[in-house]
Amino acid sequence: MKRGIKSVVIWVRIVRESVSFAIHSLISNKLRTILSLLGITIGIFAIVSVFTVVDSLGRTIKKNISELGDNVVYIQKWPIMFGPGFQWWKYLQRPEPELREMAEVVSRSRTIEAAAFTIQGQRTVSYKNNSVPDLQILSVSEEYERIRSFDVEEGRFISQTEFRSGSNVAVIGRKIADDLFSGENPIGKSFEIASAKATVVGIFKKEGEGINAGSNDEIAMVPLNYARTLINIRSSNVRPTLMVKAKPGIPIDEMVDELSGIMRSIRKLKPMQEDDFALNTMSMLSNAFDQLLVTLNIAGLIIGGFAILVGGFGIANIMFVSVRERTRIIGIQKAIGARNVFILFEFLFEAVSLSLMGGIVGLLLIFIGSLVANSMMEFKIVLGLNNIALGLSISAAIGIIAGFAPAWRASRLNPVVAIATV
Repeated sequence: MKRGIKSVVIWVRIVRESVSFAIHSLISNKLRTILSLLGITIGIFAIVSVFTVVDSLGRTIKKNISELGDNVVYIQKWPIMFGPGFQWWKYLQRPEPELREMAEVVSRSRTIEAAAFTIQGQRTVSYKNNSVPDLQILSVSEEYERIRSFDVEEGRFISQTEFRSGSNVAVIGRKIADDLFSGENPIGKSFEIASAKATVVGIFKKEGEGINAGSNDEIAMVPLNYARTLINIRSSNVRPTLMVKAKPGIPIDEMVDELSGIMRSIRKLKPMQEDDFALNTMSMLSNAFDQLLVTLNIAGLIIGGFAILVGGFGIANIMFVSVRERTRIIGIQKAIGARNVFILFEFLFEAVSLSLMGGIVGLLLIFIGSLVANSMMEFKIVLGLNNIALGLSISAAIGIIAGFAPAWRASRLNPVVAIATV
């Protein structure tokens, strides 16, 4: 028991003296130490900042994908992702999805729970003296609410009767409500869409910036049957899309296979003919983003790795100088009974302490940078505990690697020769 307590006391002493020597090294050799630790700081900043942004971006992407529907297939003219050697000219000849095709797809499918047809375009909207140019007008059919996840904060969503009759009603985004109506309550008020009018019946809850036009903050949503009286819904300019949602328990791949056969049948394609439609899923977009995020992480590791390498050499240099300056002290410690392992760990702890100081400064810079960035944009950057632990772990590992050689050299000094050193 006493031996264990004595061992703990010794290790506490090692840590305390190592930190003390590290601080003394910082104070007595400010310029040399700061320049050496700058590499660690820059390296940790580069690596952890990239990981932090990537993690935050990944969370946002997953949130948006879940809102857009990870069990939804989008039948469109163009594929959602373009690969190497993409022959875009072939896709120009493809027909756009048509509203009549939605009814046929639903009647033939056994995997579909809900289906909706959407078109979108940009129009200038106005109310009194206020106007919003190039506002995205999203026209949807009545089952859209069953497919896309969203919340109406004020008022209500478009009713089934309004969908079927093509009433001139709209649900608008929070930003549009603030910009267009300037503090007035928009519910029940009519605004102009080009040469037509629409009455606001609801306001979407603020969602923040999304991917793939996933945010409802800056749109006006109207019934499809209302839009049909104003524009040609078959035009490529309005990007017609047929959305279908799978029944619970139906794998998305199974529904894609079924839809492929149904669409080929509807369009009377021969067995050897290529598809003239695209079946897009959010998993395709998610996989593409995952690959991009992995690439960004690797880039961060490479860039930060070079800076940390320089910082590691700097710490090794500091430690070799520290060993030379404290040679007599080491000799005295050994003469009064200090073992080699004590000297070894004393200098290792000092190297780790120095490296951690550089890493902590890098993490503080990231934290301050995230606060500044979050105050300037809606996309939130969060420095998570996992990335803090990663930064500290890398710093400690660099300290051990850079400090081992000088610590080993110090632990092997001959006490007689060390004491006699001038």
